[in-house]
Amino acid sequence: MYLCRDMRLNGVYMSEKTAYSGLRSKPIITAEILCVGTELLLGDIVNTNASFLAKQLASLGISVYHQSVVGDHAERLTAALQDAFSGHGRPAADLVILSGGLGPTYDDMTKETVAAFFGRKMYCHEPSLAAIKEYFERTGRVMSENNRKQAMMPEGAVVLPNPYGTAPGLAVGDDTRTAILLPGPPSELIPMFETQVRPLINPFCENVLVSRNLHIMGLGESDVESRLKDLMISSGNPTIAPYCGNGEVRLRITAKAPSEAEAAQMCDHLIEKVTSTSVGDYIYGIDIPNPETALLSRLKDLGLTLATAESCTGGLMGQRITGVPGASAVFLGGFMTYCNQVKVDVLGVSQKSIDQFTEVSAAVAEEMAAGARRALACDVAISATGYAGPGGGTEENPVGTVYVGIATPKGTSSFRLYYRNKSRNYIREAVASRAFIATLEAVKNM
Repeated sequence: MYLCRDMRLNGVYMSEKTAYSGLRSKPIITAEILCVGTELLLGDIVNTNASFLAKQLASLGISVYHQSVVGDHAERLTAALQDAFSGHGRPAADLVILSGGLGPTYDDMTKETVAAFFGRKMYCHEPSLAAIKEYFERTGRVMSENNRKQAMMPEGAVVLPNPYGTAPGLAVGDDTRTAILLPGPPSELIPMFETQVRPLINPFCENVLVSRNLHIMGLGESDVESRLKDLMISSGNPTIAPYCGNGEVRLRITAKAPSEAEAAQMCDHLIEKVTSTSVGDYIYGIDIPNPETALLSRLKDLGLTLATAESCTGGLMGQRITGVPGASAVFLGGFMTYCNQVKVDVLGVSQKSIDQFTEVSAAVAEEMAAGARRALACDVAISATGYAGPGGGTEENPVGTVYVGIATPKGTSSFRLYYRNKSRNYIREAVASRAFIATLEAVKNM
């Protein structure tokens, strides 16, 4: 069925002589992401669009084997399109998603270049022009004449309205090749993909991908890989891939199947195998954003309250805890006791302990945690004291040494961490994570 130029279907404008169901007839198996903009090559803007698009395409079961960034240059953009659709040492793309270069200025040439690539002429898409005019009127701004350029579309394109800005998106192609063009600003690209692009390409997807993430603390990436090597080799679908984070390892399990339910079941079966290995003892959560979320969830379930006492982490533990929605149900407050005298006056740390063991010691860490628990009358308290660098440290406790204290109704304990040749920020973040996981272990049986 052919739709007239001014007709709409589910919010998507159909260009003149375009069949909604006839943009392509073959499934979309592979895709490439092509981000356009000289500012990306210069590093002036971080390319978050590629990350977002890759995740979205993966969830649709579409394989992305290549991503690229091209400046605002027609010839180089044309060459990038030719490489993507022809393969050139990689699987040829069925779909190329481009972001950027849809603006009103002379160097915004993505549409014109893609139109020429497919041999399409440009014309003024009146519904888009009307939408652009309405946008300027609604925002109380004067529309410049060059904004009309954003309403120019390749003949036969599916036009994707942009309620979030002035540049519409579009899809254009033939039976085997499809290019989808989206504006560069993430505030426009993300909602347009979710509301328009995903429904447009979903009918052409044969499989879906489902990923589950196992979060591991206490083992390095190489250790995780060696313990799971046989399972990783034998498992083709789902796949297992370890990733090293800041003080933790994330194990991603991904399954491809015709339905989400089937893929999820495949992931669950493999998760059972992983948790039955020696790695299982180090898994602190599945599909959770961070250690503090896991800890707060556990404390909330147990009806327990929490406090912190920090020296070298400088309030970072409290900051991360309060970044979790609903933390107020558990977290009573924290103390940032950077000065030794404050440790003594506020937390009740013994000056004798500081003189005998120094402020970076197991004794002081335990007294800090006990003092915080006592001061706020909470159930659990965590402390951290150490040398985050770059200065400080002793022969016994060099830079990178931190002691963490944990106080619970069952008593007070501590443990030592050492991070050699790590940055100050890395040490602080890693200490906070390890402290949360250790506290989670301490309250498991409470």
